[in-house]
Amino acid sequence: MTAQPVYQNFVAESRDLLRDMEAALLRLERSPGDAEPLDAVFRAAHTIKGSAGVFELDAIVALTHVMESVLVDVRAGDIAVNSDLIALLLSCGDHVSALLDGLAAGSDQADPALIEAGRTLAAQLGAYLGSPPVKLAETTPLPLAGRSVSSLGGPEVASSTWHISLRFGRDVMRNGMDPLATLRYLGTLGRIESITSLFDAMPDAGQMDPESCYMVFEIEFESDADKKAIEGAFDFLRDDCVIRILPPHSRIGDYLDLIGSLPEDKTRLGEMLVASGALTEKELAEGLSLQRAAAASGEAGPGERNRIGEILVDQGMLPNELVDAALEKQKAIKERKAVEGSFVRVRADKLDELITLVGELVIASAGASVVARRVADSDMTEVASTLERLVQEVRDGALKLRMVPIGETFRRFERVVRDLGRELGKEVELELSGTETELDKSMVEKISDPLMHLVRNALDHGIESAALRAQRGKPPRGRLQLNAYHESGSIVIEVADDGGGLDRDRILRRAVERGLAAPGQVLSETDIYRLIMEPGFSTAEQVTNVSGRGVGMDVVKRNLEALRGSITIDSVQGRGTIMVMRLPLTLAIIDGFAIGVGDAAYVVPLEMVVECLELSGEDRARVSDTGYVNLRGGVLPVLRLRDTFGAGGEAGRRENIVVVQYAGEQAGLVVDSLMGEFQTVIKPLGKLFERLSGIGGSTILGNGEVALILDVPELVKRAVESEAGRAARAMRERLLEKR
Repeated sequence: MTAQPVYQNFVAESRDLLRDMEAALLRLERSPGDAEPLDAVFRAAHTIKGSAGVFELDAIVALTHVMESVLVDVRAGDIAVNSDLIALLLSCGDHVSALLDGLAAGSDQADPALIEAGRTLAAQLGAYLGSPPVKLAETTPLPLAGRSVSSLGGPEVASSTWHISLRFGRDVMRNGMDPLATLRYLGTLGRIESITSLFDAMPDAGQMDPESCYMVFEIEFESDADKKAIEGAFDFLRDDCVIRILPPHSRIGDYLDLIGSLPEDKTRLGEMLVASGALTEKELAEGLSLQRAAAASGEAGPGERNRIGEILVDQGMLPNELVDAALEKQKAIKERKAVEGSFVRVRADKLDELITLVGELVIASAGASVVARRVADSDMTEVASTLERLVQEVRDGALKLRMVPIGETFRRFERVVRDLGRELGKEVELELSGTETELDKSMVEKISDPLMHLVRNALDHGIESAALRAQRGKPPRGRLQLNAYHESGSIVIEVADDGGGLDRDRILRRAVERGLAAPGQVLSETDIYRLIMEPGFSTAEQVTNVSGRGVGMDVVKRNLEALRGSITIDSVQGRGTIMVMRLPLTLAIIDGFAIGVGDAAYVVPLEMVVECLELSGEDRARVSDTGYVNLRGGVLPVLRLRDTFGAGGEAGRRENIVVVQYAGEQAGLVVDSLMGEFQTVIKPLGKLFERLSGIGGSTILGNGEVALILDVPELVKRAVESEAGRAARAMRERLLEKR
C-alpha cells in the first residue's frame, strides 16, 4: 500500500524541506551568530507545520510547533545555540522524516512508538523554553491612536519615522503564530510611536470566524536599525502576511525597490501600485472611473482601454518611473509563471519505462538502417538516415531527463560526518566540489552505499585524533573532501582525507598472515593497496561500531563492478589517502563502436576509444613475441581478443588495433574488423554470465544478432598488469629517462 495521491506532493515537498533544514542546522552549528541559517530552519519547520495542519497530521504539527517556539527564543537571544541543541533539532527532523515514511507507506496511523518518541523530543525542547511565554498584559501597552499614513504627494514622504504596513493572513493564528508577539519583538529594535488599526479586512459579524485573523496595522516606528534588520522581525510571518516597509524620508527609489520585491500573486498594474504603497485605493478607484468614462465616450482608441498607468500619470497621481517599474514587474511575473508552469513531477518508474521504450526504438531504428542498406534504395536510405538522427535526439533528450547533479547526494554526508565525528571524538571539516556534475539518477541511488563505506572508513581509519594530529604538526580539525568530475565518458568521484594514510607494511604483513601474499613476495604499492578490498580483510586492532570487521571495502568493490565501475587507491603515509571511483555516466544507452572477431561482434563504449590503427606485418610479429607495439615512439601493451575470448578459426590477412583508455592507462585490442559507430542499448547478461571476465553486458544489433559489450576497464587492467604490460611500462620508463 502506498501513500494516497493527495499526500504525495506533501511528502515530497516536506522531504525537500527537511533536507534544507538539516543543511541549515549544520551551517548554524558552524556559525552560531549567523541569522540566515536560523531563519532557513524556522521557515522549513513553519512550512511543514502549516502543510501538515491542512492534512490534520497532528503528530507533525505538534512537534514542529514546539520547534518554532524554541527557534523564536533562539532568535531573540534567550536560548544559545550549541551542539546539544543542534543535535536535538536534527533528531526532531529525523523524527518528522520517520513520520513521513509511514505516511508514504500508506499507514493510516503513526506507530505508537513513534508517537511516544515525538513526545520525548517535544519534552526535551520544552526544557529549553523554561517558563511560559510572557503574557501581553505584562508588557508595555502599545498605543492604538496615531498619525495616518502620508500619501505620495511628491518625490519624498515627509515622515521622520519608518512606516510599516502589516496585513495579517486569515490563517496566521491557526498556523500557530502570535501577531502581538511579533510586535513585542519589533519593540526590541526601536520604539513604536503609534499603531493605527484598519478594518477593511473585517467581515460582517455573522461571517466572522473566531479562529481567523482580520488585523491590519499601520505602524509608525522610530529606530536606528537598518531596513534589513527591521524586515527580519517579520521573517517568520512572511508566508502568511502582507508586509510593506517605507524608510524615513523615502524617495521614489524606495518605492521602486518595493515594487520589485512584491509577491507574485498580484499581476494587475493597479493592485501592484496599491500594494507598494505608492497609490491609495481611492486614487486607484478614481483612475478606474476615468478609464471607464473614456471608454464609454469613445475617447480611448482600440487597445487603449487598459492603459490605466497613463491615466494615473496624466492625473498627477504617480510619477512615470513608478508606472514603468510596475509594468516591468508585471512582465517578469508573467514570464516567470510561464516557465514555472512548464515543470511537472514525474514518477521515476514512468521515466524508466520511457527509457526502456526509447531503447527498443533505437534497436528498431538500427534494423531499419540495415534493411535500407541491404535493398540499396536511395529513398529508403534517406528516410532511415533521418529516422536514425531523430531517434538519437530523442535518446539524448530522454537520458537528460534522468541526469541529476550529484550535489544532493554529497550534501547528505554533511550530517554523517558531523554525527560520526562526534561519536569518534574527532573534529572533521567536509569540503564538497564538483556538486554540479551530473549522472544518471539510477546511478546516484546505487553509489550511496559505496560512498557511505568510504566516508566512514576515512573518518575512522584515516583521520587521526586531535592529539595525534597535533603531534604530527597538523591542524586539529581534519579535512575530508568529496569531489566529482567527468572524464572520458565516465564520472569520477574522489574521497580524500588528510589523515595518516595507509600503512603498506602492515597491510602486507596481514596479507601474508591470511595467505593472500607469499612471504618475501614483491608487490607494487597499487597491488598492496588493492589487498584491502579482499573479503574479510582488516588491519584494525579492535572492532568498533564503525568498522573493523573486515566487511566494507570488498562490498564497495563488488557494488562498483556491478555498475561497470572500478576503484583505485592512492595513499601517502602520514599525509592522507584518496579513493577514486570511476563509473559510467548511464546504465541504459550509450554510443558504441562495433568490432568483429571471427564470426562474433563486440561493442566498445565510444568514449573510451582513442583511435584505430591497421596492424602491420612487423607489428603482428612483435605482438606475438612481446605483447606490445611501438605507437609513435611509445610502448602500447595489447591484447589479441581472438586469444582472450578463445575465438575459433584463423585471423584474417588484415587485422586492426583499437586503442582504448581508462583511468589514465591505454591498451590496444587486436580485432579482425571495424564495423563503425552505432547507438547501443545495454542489456544485462543474466545471473549465469554476470561474472564473465572482460564482458560488461550485451546488446542487439540492427540485423537482430546479439553483440557482447566489452568491459574496457577489466581489459585495460589485464593488459597493463600482464608480463608484456610490465615490460612495456619498464621500457616506457627507460625511454622517459633517456629524454
